[in-house]
Amino acid sequence: MSWFEYLLPYDFSPLTLLAFLAVLVLYIRGLRALPVAERPGVLRVGTFLLGVLLCYAVMHTRFDYYSQYMFFVHRGQHLVLHHLGPMLIALSNPLPILRYWGNRIPQAASPYLAPLGWIYRVLQQPFIAAFLFVGLIYFWLWPSMHFDAMLSRQLYWVMNWSMLLDGLLFWWLIFDPRSPYSSGALSYGMRILLLILVIVPQQVLGAWIVFNRGMVYDVYEVCGRAWPMAPETDQLIGGILTWIPPSMMSGIGVLIILGRLLHDGGSVKPSSELNVQGTNA
Repeated sequence: MSWFEYLLPYDFSPLTLLAFLAVLVLYIRGLRALPVAERPGVLRVGTFLLGVLLCYAVMHTRFDYYSQYMFFVHRGQHLVLHHLGPMLIALSNPLPILRYWGNRIPQAASPYLAPLGWIYRVLQQPFIAAFLFVGLIYFWLWPSMHFDAMLSRQLYWVMNWSMLLDGLLFWWLIFDPRSPYSSGALSYGMRILLLILVIVPQQVLGAWIVFNRGMVYDVYEVCGRAWPMAPETDQLIGGILTWIPPSMMSGIGVLIILGRLLHDGGSVKPSSELNVQGTNA
């Protein structure tokens, strides 16, 4: 196959193509419409585009074929969709772009968007966000559910999109660019706590896959593997990808939050700010 053929979708999805195109078009148009002083720098723009393109690459190119027929490639796909891609997008701080488009929503549409805002606020409650972040990994890797998802086209797309959207929500909560000292954003201490809380369940699941002596995910035996790899090796690598890289990303996240904490000048808030956050909570 030529390199161009590897970029073509294995399982073409008009919704996926339109969704990613819409994100890119809205981002670029919003970027160009912002005053020069408010525009993100080259590094932030590049980080955003890299995150979006990585997510597209694992969802809607030939990579998707290998993720359906190799367990370890599938785990790499979800590592990008649930961790790396959303993490890069959140770190790029697209808040100015979001505000630009938010200010252009007609007032008449506000009542219709209110339920979405309520759902967003519920999902961004710290422990709900952490539970969903880990819970979705367990849900889709539950052997019987994973078997069904890999054999159903509709369920397979639901699985991938749910991982991507949940990753975006979680990492945005963690890397919200607003300072908790001057806004209602989540405190730095709580962000670090959430990153630590999600490490252990992922390590447990990854270790269980790695050290399991039987074949946990036999769907790849039923459908066949893309490459002549021993099933035990495929499962071992997939378990390692579930175990180690997510923990490393949480560790990197903790370091980034600690850097922001030091940049903001300390961890002690004035009592007035504490009262305001307590009221908002």
